[in-house]
Amino acid sequence: MSEITTTPAQLSVRHLTRHFTTRVPGRLLHAKRVVRAVDDASLDLVRGQVTAVVGESGSGKSVLARMLARIIAPTSGELILEGTTIPAGAKRTLEYASKVQLVLQDPYASTNPVHRIRHSLERPLLIHGAKKHDVEDLAKAALSRVSLDPPERFLDRYPHELSGGQLQRVSIARALCVKPDVLLADEPISMLDVSVRLGILNLLKGLCDNEHLAVLYITHDIASARYLADEIIVMYAGQIVERSRGTALVDEPTHPYTQLLIASVPDPSDPTSQASQSDEHSSYAVPEVGCRFAPRCPFVMDVCRTTDPPVFQVGEGHTSRCWLYADRPEAVVEMALPERRREGETTKT
Repeated sequence: MSEITTTPAQLSVRHLTRHFTTRVPGRLLHAKRVVRAVDDASLDLVRGQVTAVVGESGSGKSVLARMLARIIAPTSGELILEGTTIPAGAKRTLEYASKVQLVLQDPYASTNPVHRIRHSLERPLLIHGAKKHDVEDLAKAALSRVSLDPPERFLDRYPHELSGGQLQRVSIARALCVKPDVLLADEPISMLDVSVRLGILNLLKGLCDNEHLAVLYITHDIASARYLADEIIVMYAGQIVERSRGTALVDEPTHPYTQLLIASVPDPSDPTSQASQSDEHSSYAVPEVGCRFAPRCPFVMDVCRTTDPPVFQVGEGHTSRCWLYADRPEAVVEMALPERRREGETTKT
């Protein structure tokens, strides 16, 4: 399903799944249903590249990021970090946390308001083994990495004394303190003013290009994904429905859901244009059988309601999970990703 890159992945995801059991509203207490938050997701995060995951609220993006950070345990599947396979039930370790860091959406909610910025940066350094006499210099270096200069100006401030953009840079600096190889950014610009969003995107791109981090960028804004990402993945109702390297996915979208997302972006050349409401019908129940997008799809066919579509190769490095491409049976991609056969990948933790 995924294009196998020539550069070894820093972090790989194989068939990652997370199901939640919830009560059914208006039913007896014992009535429950299974919510398929993420289903059979596979992807590779490569050093020096940004991978964007795009979708509406509820598509499973944040659950996927939290499983990669090992904050949420997957129902099934595995992670492969630097060639070492990590089974679904394995606990999160300090060593793993030092290599994979998560930046959350709201910097005010993810920063303790009663502590100075110094505390937010020095505490993770101490937890990960830094010497007490070195932590202040390391904290200053982290602030400089995210262009908060001079760092002395920010260390003794409280979170409410900073702007949203500055505080999000502090959140990124906190993640960088432990020198991770993988940075997971969960909608890092959605809570910020439009005027400062580009600065955060350029910061992430610079970390990727100059420090060769592997970056996962979670967003509902497909335009920012096109600007930033080397690979774009579109999720709907827990499934990956389309993916492509470069800008092909945005320039030539093939899945009806991707087309809907792009149509929801206002046209800056037409001041009278308005964004279409891509989430107008997002409350539709996800069908148990068939294509999950069928209740909303303008091109729905009978087969869509009865059979889950396979993944079709629609271009070089471009795949789409849609029955519209069933006239090309030779382009069907196997649901299972080819396993990487590199030395050391079968090592278990």
